[in-house]
Amino acid sequence: MRTLGNILWHFPFFGFVTAALYWLLGLLLTITIVAAPIGLGLMEFGKFLLAPFGRAMVSKAELKGEQNALWQSYSTIIMILYIPFGLVFVVISAIQVFLSCISIIGIPVALVIAKSLGTVLNPVNKVCVPAVVAEELERRKATAEVAKYVG
Repeated sequence: MRTLGNILWHFPFFGFVTAALYWLLGLLLTITIVAAPIGLGLMEFGKFLLAPFGRAMVSKAELKGEQNALWQSYSTIIMILYIPFGLVFVVISAIQVFLSCISIIGIPVALVIAKSLGTVLNPVNKVCVPAVVAEELERRKATAEVAKYVG
């Protein structure tokens, strides 16, 4: 018979399972072609969940600036259709965060999933990049904001 302590000891393993499930769901959606914007984002999110502490999720628009207008319009429509499913995934992820925080071993998993709830809600046009790239993008945005006020 399994005790609660025994189950909670193995709970951090569910982080890998979560990463695999999101990646496989992304692959399935990409294969359908119709839901490719969501699928590509979920595959990037699965990649992020496998190595979260040296990586970050950023928008493609922040990286490359201009995007194909047709792809951007199609992605927006698909994103709107995905919102109800995204809300369900956010609730499931929030429950996973809560359950992970029950044991000390699960707290790092909970932190990763909590910090990525925005990507779970909207994975369209998100890319997994090294953390230094995300930090540089934030620094450039801050410099542009300061330039507005300083002159």
